[in-house]
Amino acid sequence: MTTEIASGRTAPDDPERAAMDAISASAGTTPVLDIVIPVYNEAHTLANCVETLRQYLDSALRIPARITIADNASTDETLRVAHALAGAIAGVRVVHLDAKGRGRALRRVWAESDARVLVYMDVDLSTDLKALYPLVAPLLSGHSDLAIGTRLGRGANVVRGPKREFISRGYNLLLHTALRARFSDAQCGFKAVRTDVARQLLPLVEDGEWFFDTELLVLAERAGLRIHEVPVDWTDDPDSRVDIVDTVKKDLRGVVRVGRALARGALPLDDVRRALGREEPHLDGVPRGMIGQLARFAMIGIASTAAYALLYLLLHPVIGAQAANFTALLITAVFNVAANRSFTFGVTGREGAARHHAQGLVVFLATWALTAGSLAALAHVAPHASREVQLAVLVVANLVATVTRFLGMRLIFRTTEGAS
Repeated sequence: MTTEIASGRTAPDDPERAAMDAISASAGTTPVLDIVIPVYNEAHTLANCVETLRQYLDSALRIPARITIADNASTDETLRVAHALAGAIAGVRVVHLDAKGRGRALRRVWAESDARVLVYMDVDLSTDLKALYPLVAPLLSGHSDLAIGTRLGRGANVVRGPKREFISRGYNLLLHTALRARFSDAQCGFKAVRTDVARQLLPLVEDGEWFFDTELLVLAERAGLRIHEVPVDWTDDPDSRVDIVDTVKKDLRGVVRVGRALARGALPLDDVRRALGREEPHLDGVPRGMIGQLARFAMIGIASTAAYALLYLLLHPVIGAQAANFTALLITAVFNVAANRSFTFGVTGREGAARHHAQGLVVFLATWALTAGSLAALAHVAPHASREVQLAVLVVANLVATVTRFLGMRLIFRTTEGAS
């Protein structure tokens, strides 16, 4: 997955405009964008939102766009106002749901839409509409798969209280820690996704409320899709009626649920990757899947080598060269196998873990034999070599053993051949 960050203040006459105009011209009567506004009891503000958005679309964006008001079982006059707006303003429609839930509304409209790109924004228009073109342009050009507005990226201009700032940053830190997310802002109400991508991801997203878009982004990232980020100008709505405590509780449950599903390998993300053509390029003579595996193996190898070197230098004065080498190798080997098991070769869950570690031990013993032999040879040639020289020889020996270690682990985890 690649996360791209673009300025939210790009004018709509940049070099991509010609391509966007061509797309607009070929669209005919089918909207290129479907902008969904989920609402619940928003009768007092809905008209201003829709009229402002429609005027901006017609005067500034110049891309055929439909506005879909998704009413989430409102109990006030929201539905009546929505139908009145649809009757009075071209390019506005209404979808009514009998149950509340932002995610439920987005799933319903996005699943049925005939537009090329699906957009979501909050009814309060907290995000400056100038960021709309930078949001959708990379999706229309095919550069990216999803796009999000970010209030936490460099270049964003945000006006909100310290409480909401703390909650937002804390939530995103939790996602980065617990789910290894790399996108910067999960909950900004300003997102877009290509329709073909949504068709693949929506069946995998369980949440129907506020965790919906977080879950969508996490699954997209794990499937190797490209997420485009746009720093936005954003002003907090003082009239927001979101129950923060209830939302936080549900989001935490969502994080746990998605984390468990990913750990068990219960989600068919490889199918999504294949359906969207996101499999890594194939090179003649290189088994499919090995390119990505080599890159991930190298990353883990660098970290393991650094840990090994530190442990060796710490243990050498206490237990001597050979014992320090053996102990440092053993400790790092355990973590190396675990990391390569899940990260490099995509094996999750507890099934087969003991067997994999036992097989990894065999690979460790082969590596230890090579490094121990290198130490013995050095002691014979230069018996008074410093521990730094000894470490240098061991690092070289470890590098020589890396190819053997990789091929051995690839054989151990051969059931995931082709993972990327």
